[in-house]
Amino acid sequence: MNKAHSRRSATTVPGFPSLITFATLGAIAALGSACHSASSDPSQPPDPTPEAGPVDASISKFCDLPGSVQFTVAGSVTVPGIDTSQLSFLHLPPGFCVHYFGNVPNARQLRFAPGGELFVASPTTGTTGGGANGKSAILVLPDDNRDGYADPQQTFLSSLPSTQGLLFTDGYFYYQDHTKILRVPYRSGDRAPSAASETVADIQVYSSDLHWPKALDQADDGTIFVGNGGDQSESCIEPHPFHGGILELDGTIGGAQVAKGFRNPIAIRCEHGKNLCFATELARDYSDGSGGREKLVPIRAGDDWGFPCCATKGVAFPDSGNADCSTIASEDASFLIGDTPFSFDFERGKWPAPYNGSAFVPLHGAAGTWHGARVVMVAVDPKTGLPLPGDDLSGGVSSGGLRDFATGWDDGMLAHGRPGAVEFAADGRLFLGDDNNGEIFWIAPLALDIPR
Repeated sequence: MNKAHSRRSATTVPGFPSLITFATLGAIAALGSACHSASSDPSQPPDPTPEAGPVDASISKFCDLPGSVQFTVAGSVTVPGIDTSQLSFLHLPPGFCVHYFGNVPNARQLRFAPGGELFVASPTTGTTGGGANGKSAILVLPDDNRDGYADPQQTFLSSLPSTQGLLFTDGYFYYQDHTKILRVPYRSGDRAPSAASETVADIQVYSSDLHWPKALDQADDGTIFVGNGGDQSESCIEPHPFHGGILELDGTIGGAQVAKGFRNPIAIRCEHGKNLCFATELARDYSDGSGGREKLVPIRAGDDWGFPCCATKGVAFPDSGNADCSTIASEDASFLIGDTPFSFDFERGKWPAPYNGSAFVPLHGAAGTWHGARVVMVAVDPKTGLPLPGDDLSGGVSSGGLRDFATGWDDGMLAHGRPGAVEFAADGRLFLGDDNNGEIFWIAPLALDIPR
């Protein structure tokens, strides 16, 4: 579950553009009458996206596509043609646009296939996210006519109530089915499996009923890492056993243990070109008063991140007795308990400074209030590839290497869902999925070209 925390206050960070409030949009003179927002009846499928048709070849920028909402220093501008009212809550820095893409209920993980199709994990097993109406499936959302909206979605794999981790690599599509990691041969353009799946691993070293998602990613050297969740109620026993942690898919059925001391390593991403991989850790509930914090941490063999004994390096939880926390690993980027960093991805060199190369992290917000729900940027040292020190531990206000990027969910209305999953497309757009209402949209710099 997520954890309640104190309310953030707005802040302006020197050297970074201030956020522009997106004014309420009025009626748009529509060239088509399709509406993309989810149905008000959650048991019904979302309204369809526009029918595929020719795209104006003279449009050279993503942000000039119909339905784009552009943020400038003078305010927001909407490219007419499509109703954009479902985006009216969102705030972005000047120089970016946002565009609706599609809807997949309980969108928990996004991954792009080699051919550019977006794959989305939509589970039904209960999780910390609170999303509903999942499909027990992995869905494919193509955009064949390149109009910025998803074409009719297709089911790639079904009967998967407990699926989240997705990965394309080395001619295979890897995916999670509860404790199992499976793979199926994949060729660019496949929208249905071409062969039977095979089990790569069945990770049962510890199985949590709540923290069951198993994120996946591959390092530059070919190592595939997978996360395994622990539980809140674990006792501090020295030396504590491996429950929540990171494993490597090494050809054995259970995988090889790499790093331990996690409560819930909910996301894994590798920074390509650096041979570095990272995890986001959802730490001990209600522990902010005793030094607890959520974390973005590097994955290194032999590291112990301290749970359930330690809040951070040198800080033991009060009920941990005489636990020695002096030797556990220390983090550079940390978050207020309850902000809940749900996933992250690294920008790949197509965005302008100061955003280029940074990690973008959707914060799910606190249970019940969604306080803190937003997308933040974590600046990365271009030489080392490591996050620059930063946190929002002081009342949820981002500081240091941490910067607010996309905001608006945390307005007390509980009406816009909660940001849950991010993925950068090869063309430079940042795709963002919401597990509560299933909305998926993309964000791009105003100057980003459409590849031809």
